[in-house]
Amino acid sequence: MLKTVRRAFQIEDIRKRIFYTFAMLIVVRLGSQLPTPGVDPTFVQEFFEQNTGDAFNFFEAFTGGSFTNFSVFALSITPYITSSIIMQLLTIAIPKLEEMQKEGEEGRKKIAAITRYVTVALALIESTALAVGLGRQGLLENYSFVDCAIVVCTLTAGSAFLMWIGERITENGVGNGISIVLLINILSRLPQDLTTLYNQFVSGKKIAQAGLAALIIVLVILAVVIFVVLLQSGERRIAVQYSKKVQGRKTYGGQSTHIPLRVNTSGVIPVIFASSLMQTPIVIAGFVGAGEGTGIGSQILMGMNSNNWCDPSQPIYSIGLVFYILLTIFFAYFYTSITFNPLEIANNMKKSGGFIPGIRPGKPTVEYLQKILNYIIFIGACGLIIVQVIPFFFNGVFGANVSFGGTSLIIIVGVVLDTIKKIESQMLVRNYTGFLNNKGSNMTNSFLGY
Repeated sequence: MLKTVRRAFQIEDIRKRIFYTFAMLIVVRLGSQLPTPGVDPTFVQEFFEQNTGDAFNFFEAFTGGSFTNFSVFALSITPYITSSIIMQLLTIAIPKLEEMQKEGEEGRKKIAAITRYVTVALALIESTALAVGLGRQGLLENYSFVDCAIVVCTLTAGSAFLMWIGERITENGVGNGISIVLLINILSRLPQDLTTLYNQFVSGKKIAQAGLAALIIVLVILAVVIFVVLLQSGERRIAVQYSKKVQGRKTYGGQSTHIPLRVNTSGVIPVIFASSLMQTPIVIAGFVGAGEGTGIGSQILMGMNSNNWCDPSQPIYSIGLVFYILLTIFFAYFYTSITFNPLEIANNMKKSGGFIPGIRPGKPTVEYLQKILNYIIFIGACGLIIVQVIPFFFNGVFGANVSFGGTSLIIIVGVVLDTIKKIESQMLVRNYTGFLNNKGSNMTNSFLGY
């Protein structure tokens, strides 16, 4: 990876793109420190000290601390992420959107425009809920219509501006802009989380005890990172053979290829969906000042709170973790069934004269692909659960409450690997000079590692 980055800086066009990306990311981090006008910083600090949990950790990590600081980028790009997921689901449900997607580049531009409008609408709704809900509790120094309107306009504009930055990075920088903005927000929380772990388990301890604690922390982080890399890069390749076709003196087809099925086919979407569903009632209860009693409703909310999971003193609340695992598995199957259609793949293979060796075209191929896919989805969901449960375990048993969790690691590894691949592809395009130029061909091969 370091070799690829070093050689990327040797190419002027890619070097300019990398510097442009860095410049945009500096703007993102500066904006995350700008306070929202009319907001009481004391109330914000006290509110988030009293309300912790997986949902708030999501916001903390995804916004790079902007949410807890209530800066102009408090909503970050979460409205865009939500909008993209909604549009992806609607594309399957609404035939008109499905037709747009199949129209090619022009159709994708129309869907992208609709996604932007939905993003602004979601940002407007979320900012209004925050301004009104928290404003009544003391968020605003002067709770009035004008102050609420200023907060709503500021947060909405901040989210729209981040969306614009992400698109500019995609167009003029390297990698996917939205993913890179999300990546830098998550990485910005690492120093604080590592400092928290150091102060809690290393600082003030005896040398042997502190060294052992530091070693365990490093080994756990490395093990999780390696596991996530294997999970993200793992795939099941299904062999596909194309039949030969003779037209005149030429023979067409006859190639052998494969269908790559990623082990983690749905990415972090199941984890995000499950966490959001489990933590949304807690967030709403926190905004309205409920859930502090001793009734059955408060007990259910405590069971849904990830801070109470894996706690040896209160094992009953770990039932919420069981429901969380079941929801993750359900959303893994649900989301994959929407985004991956074995029937469409089988039909395309049949039209192109392709077939899976030993499997008849048509319905048997669909059933075979579905069977393999079910196994892969389950393995990927189990991998996601392992990565996500590890922070809950250390939080419950050892009290290591950090915003950096398994979801963040999956996003970091996925974005870094994807960005490196895109840089390598750009290097390949810009250094390939033709088959007759040996110098250019050798340079291209060296970039590929041959």
